[in-house]
Amino acid sequence: MRITVNRQPVKIYPDPKRVIARFFYTGDDRAREVIRKVLELSEQQVFGIISPLLQEFSKRHRNITKVFSRNCKQVKHLIEEVGHDYKNVSEYRKYLIGSYFTHEYSIESAAFFNPSIVEDPDQTNLVEGEKRVIISFRAVGEGHISSVVFRRALIDCNNNIHVMPSGNYIDEADVVKNAIYNKRLFLKKASDANIALKIIAEMNDKLGEKFDYAQLRRIVLDSKNLEEDNLDKLEYDKILWLSDTYHEICFSKDTDISDRVIFPISEFERKGIEDARFVRFIKEDGSVMYYATYTAFDGAFIIPKLMQTVDFYDFKVSPLHGTGAQNKNLALFPKKINGKYAMMSRIDGWNNYLMYSDRITVWDQPIKLQSPLYQWEFIQIGNCGSPIETEAGWLIITHGVGPMRRYCLGASLLDLNDPAIELGRLHEPLLVPNPDEREGYVPNVLYSCGSIIHNGELIIPYGLSDYCSSFATVNLERLLQRILDKGEHTG
Repeated sequence: MRITVNRQPVKIYPDPKRVIARFFYTGDDRAREVIRKVLELSEQQVFGIISPLLQEFSKRHRNITKVFSRNCKQVKHLIEEVGHDYKNVSEYRKYLIGSYFTHEYSIESAAFFNPSIVEDPDQTNLVEGEKRVIISFRAVGEGHISSVVFRRALIDCNNNIHVMPSGNYIDEADVVKNAIYNKRLFLKKASDANIALKIIAEMNDKLGEKFDYAQLRRIVLDSKNLEEDNLDKLEYDKILWLSDTYHEICFSKDTDISDRVIFPISEFERKGIEDARFVRFIKEDGSVMYYATYTAFDGAFIIPKLMQTVDFYDFKVSPLHGTGAQNKNLALFPKKINGKYAMMSRIDGWNNYLMYSDRITVWDQPIKLQSPLYQWEFIQIGNCGSPIETEAGWLIITHGVGPMRRYCLGASLLDLNDPAIELGRLHEPLLVPNPDEREGYVPNVLYSCGSIIHNGELIIPYGLSDYCSSFATVNLERLLQRILDKGEHTG
């Protein structure tokens, strides 16, 4: 039986004009000098400079005055250091100070790839056979910093995909640090991040078994202020950076999904948020939670993390713990199996693993599930998103790396009640880079972070050599039959 894979004509390209206004800092000495010069200006001079700036950049950003005010507040301590009471600085002067500490960052200027797809929480006002979906992407900008961006799309009754136009403004979320930390897990993650052992031991002595951000910050700053060695001061900073990996982010309710960008927040993810794998998780009581596993990267260390949301406005973010929460490619099953959470991972870099847990943030005892078998995956095998439940078993879309670092997509089927049992695997790739898709930012790579089933077809969004993204569809029944076929030939 032949498998026909249809490549959709839809291409989603990066838009370099999609920019966010970020805090820009050049160091305390230079910042003080800039602040002094602005404070020496008359109010008339201030208004003459800030007025055209507001007119120009209000066309490019939602509420640019809020951005300027926020960034001015970040240098409040320097304003007071040079002898001015922050409360007495005029509104327009605060805007102007903030503008000097703001720059535009194009989030999609370098690459746009690794999509995942989930059902939109809003399925109202559709006709039979249609489905509204949310697609996430890894967007890369200046300095190769990755963030998560979104698009909304409609799948019609013929499984044609219509991507909605993106908005004109991009909004960063407000960050809320209200987590309650578990000391054992927090200090284990500090050890994984190679923070100095003597600092970890000190925190172990001073922190309670449960603590919040305010308590942690007070203890860390008190200790840091007594420290004279700059290297040890940095280790205390790392403790606070690690605490930033636990947070909540909240988007304004007047934003479109395409306006929301999840940008690196903590120092431990300053080099990017990579490859979010979103999944629509059905709880035991029937309620729905959207989870996403992703990789935080600081340039040296990888921290697997989990975000959760019910509406794509408010997200809770926390790191993942345990011997199984290592490396990349973690993907959560869309429901519990035999009363436990289940996760796929690739802890050693080239094999797929399976693990179970009673707690969604703690993962231990990974079991090797799949190793490379075929020439197109000899380098490594990994998952391309969360498993998909079908009547025949758990459908896993995989990626394999072969000669010339060519990434291809494959497919496997796992037992519904015991996913450690592999029921079948395609002997040849399901999707390979064709001549129109092989050239780009990273040549010869097809990659996906999640697929969806609709109207009897599997719909796979995938990145094309990292420069844009597209979609492929395949008949689900034929694909499952082909996976279970024990013959050595594929169509």
